Amino acid sequence: MARLPLEKIRVLDLTRVLAGPFGSQVLADMGADVIKIERPVVGDDARIFGEPYLRDAEGRPTRENAFYMSVNRNKRSVALNIASARGQELVRELVKSCDVVMENYKVGDLKRYGLDYESLKAVNPRIIYCSVTGYGQDGPLATKPGYDAVFQGECGLMSVTGVPEGKPGAGPMKVGPSIIDLFTGLNVANAILAALYHRDAAGGEGQYIDIALLDCGVSALSHYAQIYLTSGEVPVRRGTQGNGGMPTSMFPCSDGAIMITSGNDKQYIALCDAVGHPELKNDPRFYTNVERVKNRDEITEVFNAIFQTNSVDYWLEKLGAAGIPSGPINDLEQVFAYPQALHRGLRVRAPHPLKPDLDVIRSPLNFSETPITDYRAPPMLGEHTRDVLAQELGLDAAALDGLAEDGII
Repeated sequence: MARLPLEKIRVLDLTRVLAGPFGSQVLADMGADVIKIERPVVGDDARIFGEPYLRDAEGRPTRENAFYMSVNRNKRSVALNIASARGQELVRELVKSCDVVMENYKVGDLKRYGLDYESLKAVNPRIIYCSVTGYGQDGPLATKPGYDAVFQGECGLMSVTGVPEGKPGAGPMKVGPSIIDLFTGLNVANAILAALYHRDAAGGEGQYIDIALLDCGVSALSHYAQIYLTSGEVPVRRGTQGNGGMPTSMFPCSDGAIMITSGNDKQYIALCDAVGHPELKNDPRFYTNVERVKNRDEITEVFNAIFQTNSVDYWLEKLGAAGIPSGPINDLEQVFAYPQALHRGLRVRAPHPLKPDLDVIRSPLNFSETPITDYRAPPMLGEHTRDVLAQELGLDAAALDGLAEDGII
């Protein structure tokens, strides 16, 4: 079997819910040995976020829910009470053989347990320690709690998402997925990889990484944020309209809707021919992209009327033949039945102890020499506790039984 890119890296993951676990899952997909520390009995908070739950072979619901499973594949779960002195001691012992520690506790919480960066650096000077918080380790809001939806509002994302002013249903809108958590998780993985490179390839040392959801949310606004910084103008909500090439929008058809991006003048000319309205190429309001952007509402209304005259399939065939970037508005059932998604294998099998035919999302990372080919199911709470503590710390059955009796594991 081909080796994975991070096969020799070990991560001790103290994160919970979504942002941190998503970041550690990226590392786990690439072969890192991610040891997930969870509270005994309760586990990661994500486990109690509600339905839908995985059903076993007899159709009975289990405690394994979809939210938790979405960000915890390819990991090992150790149920360990880090609020106890013995639990803290076991964490410090595990850190000796780890490359990375990840945590998303409130600022200063883990210092009480002797599990902060300085304490663990004393145990393992090469450790890379990544803290994920809402607002960062300093500043007036450093101790304030928060979740993705709060940050979607605070970072400005909701202000540029939703139905435009003056239209029915106008107002800020939350993006469906917990997108700030996911952006944060990607930044977490990138930062850790950079720190590993600095340590192992550039002759550096271990270090501390401070990642904040607010920072990641503002960064993810990209051109929206830069529009404001460049011009001083506050961007507004434009619904499904784009910001660059026009017409870019969701257009209603006779039986559904399609999404189109006409990114440049060449594509606009091809679009006019494809929809049977070559006269629009010379309309002075739309002659150049600068004019089309200036008259975005007018051009959207013109093409709304055109696309409503026929079906989704009819228009997608026409647009596809003309090379116009376009596609259907798929729900998730349609996504996983989409020919390109099927070809790319975006649904993969990860046998679970309770469901041998469990499907999970494939990693989007494709390596020619170190391919990600096998997936392990998200672990059940404490599934690997005894194995990890026996293998990594040399604890025998009697010692493990004693820890269990004391509520440590």
